[in-house]
Amino acid sequence: MDSYAVDLRGKVAVVTGSGRGLGLAYALALARAGASVVVNDVDAEAAEHAVKTIAEAGGRAVAEVAAVGSTEAADRLVARAVDEFGRLDAMVTNAGILRDRVLWKMSDEDFDAVVTTHLRGTFTCARAAAVRMREQGEGGSLILVGSPAGQRGNFGQTNYAAAKAGIAAMVRTWSMELARADITVNAIVPVAATAMTETIPAFAPYVAAMREGQPLPDFLRKGEGFGTADDCAALVPFLASRFAHDVTGQCVGIGGDRLALWSHPQEASVAYADGGWTPQAIAAAWHTSVGSAPETVGIPAPKIPGA
Repeated sequence: MDSYAVDLRGKVAVVTGSGRGLGLAYALALARAGASVVVNDVDAEAAEHAVKTIAEAGGRAVAEVAAVGSTEAADRLVARAVDEFGRLDAMVTNAGILRDRVLWKMSDEDFDAVVTTHLRGTFTCARAAAVRMREQGEGGSLILVGSPAGQRGNFGQTNYAAAKAGIAAMVRTWSMELARADITVNAIVPVAATAMTETIPAFAPYVAAMREGQPLPDFLRKGEGFGTADDCAALVPFLASRFAHDVTGQCVGIGGDRLALWSHPQEASVAYADGGWTPQAIAAAWHTSVGSAPETVGIPAPKIPGA
């Protein structure tokens, strides 16, 4: 037997927003590794179809229909795991929505809806899971879903980027708070052909070809770390397994053929002034000291050969 085989038999996981897309891929990967899974989605038909798909693949799953965000929804998901399978070992906070607008056109409702689902939903579900895992006293895994937008910002995504950046900050904070309980906390930063990314003009023709059965070229799978939802799924059972017992507080990127560790923010350059800085001194020194090589913003444009 492979000494690195990920075996999650006897483990129980909740995956929010797992009726389709990346969430379904995560749920399937966990089930294939042996875990029992609570599938969650706001769409009852999608959730039931996901459960059927997992069962047909030989896994065990049940559906819990709820919109994440509230404490009640989070408590229901944890309770369903315990009632059906007796315990909870992993919480994967994947549920999300988009309401893209530039700043001056974004409404309060656009902002609140995305933050409620992504940021508050991650908080309430992680909190409910942490309470249960600490009661069990056997550790566990919180696997939060981030985004390149949360790491670098993205045009038109004030709400989404802010929520995902907040999730990265919660990973670092919770990894410290839950360490004594042997609960690991990490974020995955997936890049895949989804309903959102396949609309990117540079990717569109390649995604269309993929839908027709053609493989994605290496410059996308390796250079851009861009592939299918299934390409991102392997990271989730790994983080829920014994092999990741010492992996915590990290943001891990995956997509296509690429696996990467994202850095945490840190001081990039430093300058000093005896007695402290004045506005005039900063103005005089900025472009030749700390401001000489400013940090870039935004997700880098894809490098398409011949473009």
